[in-house]
Amino acid sequence: MQAKFITVEGGEGVGKSSNIAFILSYLKNKNLDVVSTREPGGTELSEKIRDLLLDAKNKSMISDAELLLMFAARAQHIAELIKPSLAQNKWVLCDRFTDATYAYQGGGRGIPMQRIAVLEDWVQGDLRPDLTILLDLPIEIGRQRASERSEPDRIEQEKNHFFEAVRQCYLQMAADFPERYRVIDASQTLEQVQKDIAVVLDEYFQTCQKQ
Repeated sequence: MQAKFITVEGGEGVGKSSNIAFILSYLKNKNLDVVSTREPGGTELSEKIRDLLLDAKNKSMISDAELLLMFAARAQHIAELIKPSLAQNKWVLCDRFTDATYAYQGGGRGIPMQRIAVLEDWVQGDLRPDLTILLDLPIEIGRQRASERSEPDRIEQEKNHFFEAVRQCYLQMAADFPERYRVIDASQTLEQVQKDIAVVLDEYFQTCQKQ
């Protein structure tokens, strides 16, 4: 089976880490060679850029600088890890990708979507995820969960209206790209969320095998 590029998206506190671990285990149980990575990050240089982006001390960072740094990290990530892995027929499982840029920098920051699209085409060419699992959760619940996890980073310190805009942007993308997106209700118990994810993955594998 041709290797696929799977992304997991969602706002703060939706449980990405736990569920990515579940997806990784699912894929490995299929005897697939899988690379698990994240954005921003995934390579040594990209992780350094991540530190700049999330450092709470960098309060003066303007939205355009944030956007360009996201794509700088992504360009390195794609060239160094994602494309080589897919070329070796390794599945790639990524914690967020460009949809997060549309949601956070587009929806949250208000940067025009067309500007993001230009950078997406430039940096990625025709590379797009094959499957995107969106973990959706009301922002009040997600922010409460996130606050119990760690000190908020620069982006996590934003106000509720920012995160509501992020969530609505994600839901709009899911509506716009139903062939790629699968939305999971992350307000359920972890056990039920993972059952729902398993159903999505089972259906996806059946589709892949028919191609």
